[in-house]
Amino acid sequence: MPMAARSFASGTISFGLVTIPIKLYSTGESAAGIQLNMLHKKCGSRLKQQYICPVDNEVVGREDMVKGYEYAKGQYVLFTEEELKALTPEPTNAVEISEFVPLDQVDPIYFEKSTYLGPDRNGDRPYRLLSEAMRQTGRAALARYRARGKDYLVLLRPFEEGLIMQQLRYADEIRPFSEIPVAPAEVKEPELRLAIQLIDQIASDRFQPEQYEDTVRLSTRELIDQKIQGQDISAAPVEAPKAQIIDLMEALKASLSAAQPAAAASGAAQPISLAARKGPKPSPRTAAAGEDEEEAPVVQRKAAAKR
Repeated sequence: MPMAARSFASGTISFGLVTIPIKLYSTGESAAGIQLNMLHKKCGSRLKQQYICPVDNEVVGREDMVKGYEYAKGQYVLFTEEELKALTPEPTNAVEISEFVPLDQVDPIYFEKSTYLGPDRNGDRPYRLLSEAMRQTGRAALARYRARGKDYLVLLRPFEEGLIMQQLRYADEIRPFSEIPVAPAEVKEPELRLAIQLIDQIASDRFQPEQYEDTVRLSTRELIDQKIQGQDISAAPVEAPKAQIIDLMEALKASLSAAQPAAAASGAAQPISLAARKGPKPSPRTAAAGEDEEEAPVVQRKAAAKR
């Protein structure tokens, strides 16, 4: 039986005059990540990070450090700890809902980080009420969330049986796509038809993330296990690069040809309906012929027995 998740913080959701006590849970699985440490090659000891002043060529301790903002090349404005503390908002841990918006109006480009929200003590009923109300209206909640010395813009949305909180980027943190150089190009109708055909051929109706795995992480984990067991490690052969097809039409045709066997194999694995297994009802003549074919081996066996 899986263990219940542990919350890393608690807070409240302000919904009109309703206050909902909540707990916050991580959406990620920390055990899945692999972190490599920096070690001394000579003795294998873990290294410690130090800050060195390149002008005085000396190690600088924490007590001699100050924070500053570079407003011009090599020019900094400095802040004292008292000034930075005055800029830091008090952590209320309150999620204060400002407005509700259609969920499909929030582009995923704004999503920064996600956190599960669960009800805290005496918060089950209002928590369920808010979740169901947003689910039925198709809306999400935009809110302010002050925690860890920052003022976050967050979005609450229904997720499975409860709520999830998405930390959002602010509008001025998003680089406009107009800065991305995209030259005008003609879209030819035959190429467009082939591209659509290719999309349809490898399309799925559902998002199934469990079909995909982090192959680099899995290979690293396997390599770590082998090293722990003292096994010899040999590098896997590098896969030869695929031939590049310059002609767009030829590339589309080649892609369709490559996708057809996969689509056929996928189609063969699909369950066949009872009607398809039965097939069309045979005519009397065909049925009779089938009966003769089934009886023929019996006649042959009898003739062989007489001989």
